[in-house]
Amino acid sequence: MTPRENDQRVLRAIRPATPDDAEAILAIYRPVVQETAISFEWTVPTVPEMQGRISSVLADGFPWLVAADDGDITAYAYASRFRSRTAYDWTAEVSVYVSEARQRRGTGRALYGRLLHVLELQGFHSAYGFATAPNPGSEGLHRSLGFTEVGRFSRVGYKFEKWHDVICWYKPLRPVSGIPSTLRPLSEVLMEVE
Repeated sequence: MTPRENDQRVLRAIRPATPDDAEAILAIYRPVVQETAISFEWTVPTVPEMQGRISSVLADGFPWLVAADDGDITAYAYASRFRSRTAYDWTAEVSVYVSEARQRRGTGRALYGRLLHVLELQGFHSAYGFATAPNPGSEGLHRSLGFTEVGRFSRVGYKFEKWHDVICWYKPLRPVSGIPSTLRPLSEVLMEVE
């Protein structure tokens, strides 16, 4: 299967997440928390905590998507509020996590790309991602999707008896000019991309 064919297969298997997906999402996230500094969480969330996170993101009008392979969730990506003040309303913070078995197979690129497309259709102007450094996989993924490294927070997180840097990635989603338009509801946009 060519990379393009794989991307098309993954795109067909992307759907909106629900709180019922929390356990499968935690199966992906658990080793990231327990074994890496990719996440700065020290303790794995519980299923109810993850259900609450998913519900909160969706209630705020941001997308949370999952990719499935034969019904099994293999990756997830979501957006959230960048900052709380009104002036930031057209900017989203984005994250993507891919199961170890599906990494470097196009799943993350296809899923993250779909997430960015949904945000663009909603009317967001820019997306920011933050990644622990070094993380060559994440760095390559962000660059491949048109993100630019715009900053580095030195020794900002402490985990596993070590200080870690975080890279800030920026991607414009649409031209910025004049008064921004009203953001479109997630439910309306999801009908267009399914």
